[in-house]
Amino acid sequence: TSTARRRRARTALKMLLVDHHCHIDRPEFASDLDGVVARAHAAGVGLMVNISTRVRKFDHLISVVERFDTVYGTIGTHPHYAHEELDVTAIDLARYAEHPKIVGIGEAGLDYYYKHSTPEAQAQGFRTHIAAARMTGLPLEIHTRDADADTMAILVDEHAKGPFPAVLHCFTGGRELAMRAVDLGLFVSFSGVVSFKKSEELRAIANAVPLDRILVETDAPYLAPEPYRGKQNEPAYVVHTARALAEARGLSLEDFAKATTGNFFRLYTKVPRTGAAA
Repeated sequence: TSTARRRRARTALKMLLVDHHCHIDRPEFASDLDGVVARAHAAGVGLMVNISTRVRKFDHLISVVERFDTVYGTIGTHPHYAHEELDVTAIDLARYAEHPKIVGIGEAGLDYYYKHSTPEAQAQGFRTHIAAARMTGLPLEIHTRDADADTMAILVDEHAKGPFPAVLHCFTGGRELAMRAVDLGLFVSFSGVVSFKKSEELRAIANAVPLDRILVETDAPYLAPEPYRGKQNEPAYVVHTARALAEARGLSLEDFAKATTGNFFRLYTKVPRTGAAA
């Protein structure tokens, strides 16, 4: 009924979720960027973090981030492009991160599925970004795909040099990597993939991650959750990912949203708890 729809809408507006990993600076969103952010707010998504994939595209990223009070950004080089930006140092990353709306480092890590960069270039970039996270105290968004063993080895080795805040974003790896990351103090984040019907094993891993270490994201425009699978993803849809995770844990959507948003602020300490995030 229309009354029920209005009640659901009011509930959504009261709720606060955070999409800590999206790419709304991509061309797919250019013609409707205001609409994308407005729909996120209407769905109860109060904050978004636009994730950097190339340091040399910082000017474009920051132009999007500065346009909206509720959008923040990171600085870093995706593993696909690691070979293109090996000259970027941890000090360089730290300098970019002095901007008040740059609240994280990355994304960086290892991607052995596509192998657009060599494993050596990816590992070098990964360690540079870890050094920047350690230097700034800002969280590192870690991309890892089909690279569990090497990702774990680098995390363990680097953690021995000194702790650093980080999150394994869009997690699709194995249970061992997730649990070892938690042991090292990292967070683990899940995207729309966790809502897919055949993702029972991934939901089981998500259920095993402690509630105080779990985050949700879209990775928009990629990996739209059910019921939008196959379509262009956007930050508003993080609600569906959160619902799938909440149901797997036997929690209400509201309680799960409260927990993950609290986790976000514990990790992203540079983001103020003001405005939509109050």
